[in-house]
Amino acid sequence: MADKAKLLKSWLPMTETAFYILLSFDEPRHGYSVTKFVSELTEERIKLGSGTLYTTLSKMLKDGLIAVYDNSDKKTVYERTETGTEILMTEIVRLRTVYNDIEKVYGREATA
Repeated sequence: MADKAKLLKSWLPMTETAFYILLSFDEPRHGYSVTKFVSELTEERIKLGSGTLYTTLSKMLKDGLIAVYDNSDKKTVYERTETGTEILMTEIVRLRTVYNDIEKVYGREATA
């Protein structure tokens, strides 16, 4: 696993797909469950292809953002690690700041 400064530089700001994939691990999930969660949460605005999903999961696993929770039922189930949670929360704070800046400039009509 890379050191924290390198991880932050590597992952932040997050791509939208990486953000939603990491967000999906509010509970342990396997690949198809992640795809379904993201699709339902975004009202099908984001549909993860298997290439995007598994490339991102592989990088997250290598960087220690997720870990294998279970691998016994022909499906690898992953969970978010403490490091993954820390990076996700850092990105959420960044996104809240962006949202607040938008409201300062455009007011509530920008959020409708």
